Amino acid sequence: MQRSRQGMSGRQKAAVLLISLGQDVAAKVYRQLSSDEVEQLTFEIANLSKVDLEQRESVLKEFRDIAMAKEYISTGGIAFAREALEKALGSSEAESILLKLTSSLQVRPFHFARKADPTQLLTFLQDEHPQTMALVLSYLEPTQAALIISALPHPMQADVARRIALMTGTSPDVISHVEEVLEEKLSTMASFDSTQTGGVDAVVKILNGVDRSTEKAILETLELENPELADEIKKKMFVFEDIVLLDGRSIQRVIRDVDPKDLQLSLKVSSEEVQRIVFENMSKRMVETFKEDMEFMGPVRLRDVEDAQQRIVGVIRRLEESGEIIVARGGGDDIIV
Repeated sequence: MQRSRQGMSGRQKAAVLLISLGQDVAAKVYRQLSSDEVEQLTFEIANLSKVDLEQRESVLKEFRDIAMAKEYISTGGIAFAREALEKALGSSEAESILLKLTSSLQVRPFHFARKADPTQLLTFLQDEHPQTMALVLSYLEPTQAALIISALPHPMQADVARRIALMTGTSPDVISHVEEVLEEKLSTMASFDSTQTGGVDAVVKILNGVDRSTEKAILETLELENPELADEIKKKMFVFEDIVLLDGRSIQRVIRDVDPKDLQLSLKVSSEEVQRIVFENMSKRMVETFKEDMEFMGPVRLRDVEDAQQRIVGVIRRLEESGEIIVARGGGDDIIV
C-alpha cells in the first residue's frame, strides 16, 4: 500500500522528488551531498519500487511551494513572503510552508548586508575585533568577503581567515547583537537565524575570490601558525572540475604530467563539459585510446576516483606554484601565473 504524502518522511519525499526529476538531475544533487546522505537517499530510492501519480504530484507541489517561499523571503523578507504566499496559496497553506522554512531553511543572518556595498561594510568592520570580522565575512557572499579581506592589513588577513576556518558555530544572541549594530550603521532591515557559520569551505570560497598575492600571503602565514589547517584549505582551493578554468596550453601540460590512469578514472565520472575540454586538448588517437580504456574500465569506487582527482589537483597546484601553468581566478587579476 502506498503512503500518502503526509505519511512520508523527509527522506522518502526526497527520494520521490529525485525519482520524479530523473537520473541526470539526481546525479547533480548527489554531487552536493555527503557520502552518508547519498547512502541514505539511495536506500530510500531502492525501497521505492513504484511512485504513483498522486505521490509524485504532491511532492513536486510541496517542493515548488517551498522553493517559491524561499525566493519570496530572500527578495523581501518574512512579511513579504507571508503576504505573497497567502495570495497564491491561501492563509493555511502559506503558514504551513513558512513553518517548514523556519525549522529548516531559515533566512541566513546578515541578509541585509549581502546587498550592501563592500566599501561600507569595510568601514564598519575595519575597527572591529577580528572575531567579529570573521563572523560577518562568513555570512557574506564570497565576492563581497573577498574584496573586504583583500583590503585588510596582511597580518589581519591571515588572522581573520584562520578564525573563519576554525569557526564551528556562534550563539544566536551574539549574531543578533552584531546584526543590530551593523543594521543601525547601514540603516537597512535585517533578519537572522542561528545557523552554523564559517568552516574551511567558507574561507576557501573567499580565498578563491581574492588576488593571488593576498591568497599567497594568507596561506603562507597560516602554514606557519597552523600547517594542518593550511594544508586542508589548499586541498580545497582547486577541485578537479576546475580544470575547465585552465587555458589549452596548461591543460596539455597537465595531461603530460599526470598518470594517464588517474586521468581516465577521473574523466569516467566527470561532467560532459570537463570531458569535452580535456579531449579537445588531446590528439585524436589519444582520445580514442582514452575512451576505449574508460569503456572497458567497468564500475569504479568513488574513493578511488576522489583519490585520483586529488592527485591530479596536486599536480595542477604544483605547476601553478612554479609558474608553469595559469589558472583563471576572480579578484584583482584576470589570470594568475
